[in-house]
Amino acid sequence: MVLDELWTALSGASGAALACCFVAAAIALRWSGRRTARGAAARARQSQQAALETMDKAAQRFRLQNPDLDSDALLALPLPQLVQKLRSGELSPEAVLFTYVGKAWEVNSETNCVTSYLSECETQLAAADSRQGLLYGVPVSIKECFSYKGYDSTLGLSVNQGMPAECDSVVVQVLKLQGAVPFVHTNVPQSMLSFDCSNPLFGQTTNPWKLSKSPGGSSGGEGALIGAGGSLLGLGTDIGGSIRFPSAFCGICGLKPTGNRLSKSGLKGCVYGQLAVQLSVGPLARNVESLALCLRALLSEDMFRLDPTVPPMPFREEIYKSTRPLRVGYYETDNYTMPTPAMKRAVLETKERLEAAGHTLVHFLPSDIPHALEILSTGGLFSDGGHRFLQNFKGDFVDPCLGDLIPILKLPNWLKGLLAFLLKPLFPRLAAFLSSMRTRSAGKLWELHHEIEVYRNSVIAQWRALDLDVLLTPMLSPALDLNAAGRAAGAVSYTLLYNCLDFPAGVVPVSTVTAEDEAQMEHYKGYFGDIWDWIFGKAMKNSVGLPVAVQCVALPWQEELCLRFMREVEQLMPREK
Repeated sequence: MVLDELWTALSGASGAALACCFVAAAIALRWSGRRTARGAAARARQSQQAALETMDKAAQRFRLQNPDLDSDALLALPLPQLVQKLRSGELSPEAVLFTYVGKAWEVNSETNCVTSYLSECETQLAAADSRQGLLYGVPVSIKECFSYKGYDSTLGLSVNQGMPAECDSVVVQVLKLQGAVPFVHTNVPQSMLSFDCSNPLFGQTTNPWKLSKSPGGSSGGEGALIGAGGSLLGLGTDIGGSIRFPSAFCGICGLKPTGNRLSKSGLKGCVYGQLAVQLSVGPLARNVESLALCLRALLSEDMFRLDPTVPPMPFREEIYKSTRPLRVGYYETDNYTMPTPAMKRAVLETKERLEAAGHTLVHFLPSDIPHALEILSTGGLFSDGGHRFLQNFKGDFVDPCLGDLIPILKLPNWLKGLLAFLLKPLFPRLAAFLSSMRTRSAGKLWELHHEIEVYRNSVIAQWRALDLDVLLTPMLSPALDLNAAGRAAGAVSYTLLYNCLDFPAGVVPVSTVTAEDEAQMEHYKGYFGDIWDWIFGKAMKNSVGLPVAVQCVALPWQEELCLRFMREVEQLMPREK
């Protein structure tokens, strides 16, 4: 009786009015949330603009006071030579800092790569001990996720705007103790889960080689700034290629170490406690020797004291400087993402140069790569169905660089499963990723962790059966078009594999795209013929002259051997700067 009366009431004019009230309330709540996000974006842009004005004024003031300084010659110095001149007193830290501040401002005007000017760098110079530390007087750029006291680490999310860090992250503290001068925060894609670089707070960062191309991500601001000469050395993070993509796209070198080789204490993130796929902290620089110098400085007693969870393993000079011939595994394709003609050519040319230099090359492809990507990695990253990750986006705008990730994660478990079942016959890759994004129980998560351990041990056994020292692989390059990364997720295959395995991996640019490479891209089809292959093939076109890189890999905790191999590749593959 009561239900009948209620239904009669709601089906009349009062019901229509009530429905309108619900709709209006929902719209108002959404508008109110978006107003908060718009306000956060406006404040972030104002803060960024103020920082850039401060940078410009500081650089101009120094230039006026030092008109005879040869800025171009200073900017051309490789890091090791710059350090020597700083130690000898031939160059002052002030001259180096303000020259790079001015150059970073110029680069930012083209690429939008800087989010904050860490103005304490000016007072840090005065307080620094004279010529102490391996990086004395070296300006260092840092990815925005590294906490720096008094500054936001927004990750491009409005929820984090206006929440300055209370203290420096451990690696920032160690940099300062080694005499380095952190001077800017650099841009990241919203949430950092993208290999593009755009967010609603600070906007799109572009590639300095070609502004219509992506600089890579998530350390995209670092890639753009260093690639264009606005920084000598930077720090990034990598959970699926986030150091290696920007390095390859912007024509610089980068190293993803084993997950716990460098401290992660004080990093800002979207999801804490995810351990299946390891995040790494690592350097980006113009050349391999600069990466090695950075690791020497960071792997110090200061780091082991400030973060006792980091293994106390100093940099092993004898491994890095060894000249013995190497036994190198290699593959031209992972049979998952078809390499571009330039990628394949880069690997084969590097292989030939290595063989001519006396190294032994052996074909080697890790087993079951689709399983590692679709089940182990994707399942590890989204074991809660993306629930914790999505909380960062409440009331916020979603940047186009994320593609369809957020709508997919918002789907209920049953619908993800149903769509995976329906898509499997035609689009098996998409179906597998979708299925792995469902929520797992604690028991299933433990099983996944065990599967990853078993897989890692099986690949190591394969590696050792061939008595390999290191591995040469293709590296995704050249740079994709802006906003293509989020719609070509399968292309992370060449990098994500080594996060799943937790192997150190570095990138070295070895060539540029030729007209012949570009012509061959007209026939690119991919291996699966799905939307990811189509988007990837389209986004790689119009790339003549852009950098092409290879990836160098070693077993866990062998960063020095990985760098030694990278240095060998760099020396054998001279390229135009």
